[in-house]
Amino acid sequence: MKKTIQDINHRICEGKATILTAEEVTSLVKDGEKPRAEDIDVVTTGTCGIMSGTAAIFHLPVTKPGIFKKAKNILLNGVPGFPGPCPNEWLGSVDLMIYGTSQSIYDPQYGGGFLFKDLIRGKEIEIEVEDFQGNIIKSNTLLDDFGTAQMIGIRFAFKNYTAFTNPTSNPVSSIFNAVDMEGPFKGISFSGCGELNPLQNDPKLKSIHSGSKLLINNSEGLFIGPGTRSSPEKPNMMITADMKKMDPYYLGGFRTGAGPEVYNSVATAIPILNDEILTKTFIKNEDITLPISDIKGRHSVLSQTTYDVWNNVDERPTFEKELCQRCETCLVEERCPTKAFQKHELNQSKCFGCGMCAYSCSFGSFQMERGTVLIDWKGEIKRLEVSCRQSDIQRARKLAEELKKRIQNKDFLF
Repeated sequence: MKKTIQDINHRICEGKATILTAEEVTSLVKDGEKPRAEDIDVVTTGTCGIMSGTAAIFHLPVTKPGIFKKAKNILLNGVPGFPGPCPNEWLGSVDLMIYGTSQSIYDPQYGGGFLFKDLIRGKEIEIEVEDFQGNIIKSNTLLDDFGTAQMIGIRFAFKNYTAFTNPTSNPVSSIFNAVDMEGPFKGISFSGCGELNPLQNDPKLKSIHSGSKLLINNSEGLFIGPGTRSSPEKPNMMITADMKKMDPYYLGGFRTGAGPEVYNSVATAIPILNDEILTKTFIKNEDITLPISDIKGRHSVLSQTTYDVWNNVDERPTFEKELCQRCETCLVEERCPTKAFQKHELNQSKCFGCGMCAYSCSFGSFQMERGTVLIDWKGEIKRLEVSCRQSDIQRARKLAEELKKRIQNKDFLF
């Protein structure tokens, strides 16, 4: 059976469309069912994880007109931005771009991702401008005061990720782990949401085209086209959305062994026009290859596993307060990538489910089944526990379900 976009939009408007998340489709297949295109109209997908190619374009007020001619440098909560290209002479406002991976000059653990979350949460931020005459102008502002706040993702939602381990005895600093990765083979870190991920369900971008709508951190945005370093074998997405409409739950900063990064959440909707498109959404975690590489070499593949690492595991830790020793220097507090554990309390809304707490606490205060993989290293089978997840399946699932709800409510059409 073949359908058109108009057919699907008509069914949505009539309240007759069948919309499922990618996980729900896969669950049907696992139960032995064989869904057909005539049975399903839309499949929603989602992913959440570190997305280094994140930038924000801002136009913001600094002071009243006539105070300075043109900005040379600008800091937002200490995070450097890049003024321009529009000079905005004497207007008292600045156009600028800030990278999600930029680090504060005052606090090396605070970066663009944490700044973006603070802005979207409605927190007041400090602006510091240096003009071309060397004058320093300081002020405070809120996101609501910005004229423009547009996120640009130049490389989001990779179809193919790589897991990493350290086969050497020397710790390795990397963005691919929350802390310097210990070795040899003290664990693996990985990214990606497996069978729920957008480009696992539409690997050839057959349904997602330039101009297609999607959700970025719960703000309706657009797919611009393939992102940087995208290829037919390893596609990714270039996308954009209004930051003023984003939900702070879905994005934020993520501390790594090489400095702060930024995480985002993306959901897409696949119109099921025929059985070929639908069949692509049948993919299961255990069928998706996950190569394991040397974290130092990156492209030196040591072994491989599958996204079965998401099956039969805990998505969030359990904090056993009575076991907490309330250490003066808490290793978990120092390492928690999203600062979810502070003052011996776990903030569930900030928790990313990375597993670093359970990996780090030697007193068993955090219980979490993170999954294990087996690798063959020079003829010796080694069992590696997942030490750090850099993707959050709960946020991904929640955003896929939110998109499903929007379509059911006729608030999202193709």
